[in-house]
Amino acid sequence: MTGSVFDNSQIHSDTVSIMQNVFLKDFGGKPEQTDSTKFDNTEAFSKAIGFLKTSGGGTLTVTEGIWHTGPIELFSNITLNLEKNAVISFFTDEERFPPVYTRWEGVDCYAMHPCVFANAQKNVKITGHGIIDGNGQDWWTKRIAKKPQAEPVTEIEKMFAKLNPDYKSQPSGGGGRYIQFLRPPLVQFYKSDDCKIEGITIRNSPFWTVHPVYCKNLEITGITVENPGENAPNTDGIDIDSCTNVVVKNCRINVGDDAIVIKSGAGESGIKAAVPCSHVLVSGCTVHSGHGGIVLGSETAAGINNVVAENCVFDGTDRGIRIKTRRQRGGALHDLTFSNLTIKDSLCPLAINMYYVCGADPKDPYLFSLDAQEVDASTPSIRDLKISGIKATGCKASAGFIAGLPEAPVENLSITDCYIETNESSPQTPDVSDMFAGIPSVTEKSFRIINSKNLSITGTEIKGPAEKFLYN
Repeated sequence: MTGSVFDNSQIHSDTVSIMQNVFLKDFGGKPEQTDSTKFDNTEAFSKAIGFLKTSGGGTLTVTEGIWHTGPIELFSNITLNLEKNAVISFFTDEERFPPVYTRWEGVDCYAMHPCVFANAQKNVKITGHGIIDGNGQDWWTKRIAKKPQAEPVTEIEKMFAKLNPDYKSQPSGGGGRYIQFLRPPLVQFYKSDDCKIEGITIRNSPFWTVHPVYCKNLEITGITVENPGENAPNTDGIDIDSCTNVVVKNCRINVGDDAIVIKSGAGESGIKAAVPCSHVLVSGCTVHSGHGGIVLGSETAAGINNVVAENCVFDGTDRGIRIKTRRQRGGALHDLTFSNLTIKDSLCPLAINMYYVCGADPKDPYLFSLDAQEVDASTPSIRDLKISGIKATGCKASAGFIAGLPEAPVENLSITDCYIETNESSPQTPDVSDMFAGIPSVTEKSFRIINSKNLSITGTEIKGPAEKFLYN
């Protein structure tokens, strides 16, 4: 990506001379013993990082072993380096994660302290060949058990309800805002610039796994993200949220929700913040499971632009390219390029969905009306997309799904030199191409197009369905 789209020279520069290299064990840290004794290293991390902070920066090295801890906060010019076979393992007691002001599912609000957090810092790095483990199973079990819950019940949930007095009117993507069980992300950089995550494995996140918010000049390279494909709700892989100049390269992701996601806030909160996500390059990544390979939305309020996803493999994801939004989500999505992607055994290789249902009442007569509604600041738009060189095989539900709004059709989309092959023996129906409401069912696994303008499809072969394209 070059020119006005992305300037690689703006990405991280090592301008700080590292003067200190310390080890966690030198500050009282102890790894798990052979008798499974879980020493609490929270104080050791705090002391080591505090020393580096007062020294102007440096590297904290975590050596081989399992190191149990509460939340970790990083500061400018500090590198957290995990040696091979080093595991930072987080305790799961809710009271260990006090409120911080951040963004949770697109809304600026108080939520639980991220497991690893950098707040308004510069030149923070997480590097090495070790593992950061969020022990998410405890969090997932709690969230699943709370499904029938309709309001905050525990003292911690009630505390967050007081801190976020407007929570009932705030949008949710399905994570459970209405009960204020605001689980922590595993790694979050917030309003931090010139940062880097490289080489490590990040697994078992309580909530979204890697979540940079309001950041500039960020590199995420060669990392592995692993969360179970089932019973691990809302465990996205990498969520790039209202950030500028981001590279995600050569990463491997296997998660229970969307894999590589680009967002810019939800509803009134995101519109008020007015910080788009722009100039993002995703290249050479492999995704083995998830609801989508490269995903935009559904938090789109401030807009998303100048995104390139190229040379990736999405093997077994529900969707390959996924763009999701709806009325009241807002935002202009434009100048988006997807090229040379291999998509295997998906439900649908390309889903552009402006009737996204998660977190909303599927019977809402406004959100999911097929009739044109008045255009305002909360009306999303999608335009100027280029899709080329896509090879998709084994598509179980459909060859493709594009559903614009009648008042805001998907505009200026070109699909060039693609090959799409459906699995006609799959029992999956076109209705699971994406999560939508209000759109009538069809039976043919065609490439379905609803409400588009200036659509160009050239040099593209669709193999399998009797009716290749379905316009309605």
